[in-house]
Amino acid sequence: MEFFRIHRTIPFMRHALALNAVSIITFLLAVFFLFHKGLHLSVEFTGGTVMEITYSQSADLEKVRGAIGKLGYQEVMVQNFGSSRDVLIRVPPQKGLNSTQQSEQLMGALRADSPDVQLRRSEFVGPQVGDELTSNGLKALAMVVVGIMIYLAFRFEWKFALATVIANLHDVVIILGFFAFFQWEFSLAVLAAVLAVLGYSVNESVVIFDRVRETFRRQRKLSTPEVMNYAITSTISRTIITHGSTQLVVLSMFFFGGPTLHYFSLALTIGICFGIYSSAFVAASIAMWLGVKREDLVKAAPAKKDDPNDPNAGATV
Repeated sequence: MEFFRIHRTIPFMRHALALNAVSIITFLLAVFFLFHKGLHLSVEFTGGTVMEITYSQSADLEKVRGAIGKLGYQEVMVQNFGSSRDVLIRVPPQKGLNSTQQSEQLMGALRADSPDVQLRRSEFVGPQVGDELTSNGLKALAMVVVGIMIYLAFRFEWKFALATVIANLHDVVIILGFFAFFQWEFSLAVLAAVLAVLGYSVNESVVIFDRVRETFRRQRKLSTPEVMNYAITSTISRTIITHGSTQLVVLSMFFFGGPTLHYFSLALTIGICFGIYSSAFVAASIAMWLGVKREDLVKAAPAKKDDPNDPNAGATV
């Protein structure tokens, strides 16, 4: 399915150096902000108090956030769980208050607005749990990267695998850089979005590299830059359809999903935009600079011993 067909190949690789210079600058800025400002980690990573409360009727989450915000809490996770009457609250630790005192303080503020609220459970989540989540998150990221390299190395060639991993890590670091610069809350949901972006970018790279391999086989006289240009141009319509429809869903979560899905959808939005860019330009240009050529994807078949001058001897597909 195509919205349109471009009949003239766009010379993307002619501007590969400039496009990748933009990528390098953006990447370095992201790394700078990660080290200079750091990530604003959520309670899930830093520890804090977790409370489960229930109302006699459907809970007004905005009202709950407003009541807690009056106590001076800047970042609070408030969401429904189980039913519309049950609410889960996570707040960071506060100096001078233990978990019990913090719970009493919060319940006092909530009962001032709604006397029918009841506390079902309150417990303290220590920072050691956050350390474990951080460690597991990094392990998950490493496993995804290794899996991507193995898959692409078997399906295509190691140069494509290396180019794709570099491009995907470029996307991850830039997403983290945005969260560090604006000090947006980094939670487990955002980590899940980052891992989803990795898979999403790999899918786009696979589509382009499939077309690269196909073009190498069919158009034997084209140079590597010309093959890259043709592969990217011929997949533009497909890219617009798939990424456009995905972005519509993500934007609906961003605008209508509430605070619970706000940063999750924001991370996906950034990742999708940079994922398109990196798959089409960064990964393709890196593979080109690594010296990928037709012989890497199409192996030559040896001539038959009984007929060394066989005109049909040559490349096999």
